[in-house]
Amino acid sequence: MRIAEYNRQAAVEYARQWAFRRNPKFYNFDKIGGDCTNFASQCVYAGAGVMNYTPTFGWYYTDINRRSPSWTGVEYFYNFLTGNKNEGPFAEETTLDKLETGDIVQLGNATGDFYHSPVVVAVQGNRIFVAAHTFDAFMRPLLSYNFASARGIHILGVRME
Repeated sequence: MRIAEYNRQAAVEYARQWAFRRNPKFYNFDKIGGDCTNFASQCVYAGAGVMNYTPTFGWYYTDINRRSPSWTGVEYFYNFLTGNKNEGPFAEETTLDKLETGDIVQLGNATGDFYHSPVVVAVQGNRIFVAAHTFDAFMRPLLSYNFASARGIHILGVRME
C-alpha cells in the first residue's frame, strides 16, 4: 500500500463550492440530526480521492442506506480518521494551532461530547476560518462558535491500494 498526499486545496475548493448548497450525490441529513459530518466527509473525500469500504469500521458513502457510521457520525468520523491503518485518509488529533486548510475541527460541550465537524478553509495568523453544513457557513471564524471544547484532526495523508 502506498501513501499519497492529501490534496488540501481540493478539499477547500469543494467546501467553497458546496458550503451553501447540497451536492445531489449525497443525502442531506439536515432534518435528521444534521449534515455537518456528512459535509466534512465529502470535503475530505474531495482531498483524498478514495473511500474505505470496510464493513462497519470503514469510511464510505454509496447512498443513504449504504454508508459507514463514520461518514455521518462525529465520533465515528474521529475514530476512523485517527485510527485508520488501511485504505483512505488517516489523521492525528492535534491542537488548534497546528491545523492546516483541509483539516477538521470538532466542537464539543463541557462533558466532552463532540457534536460538530467544521472544515478548516483558511488559517490567517492565529485565526481559523471554517466551512460547515447544518448552519451553513464558509470563511466563518471558528471563534464565532459557542463551544466548551475543541479538538483538531490533522490529516496526514491517504493510503492507496
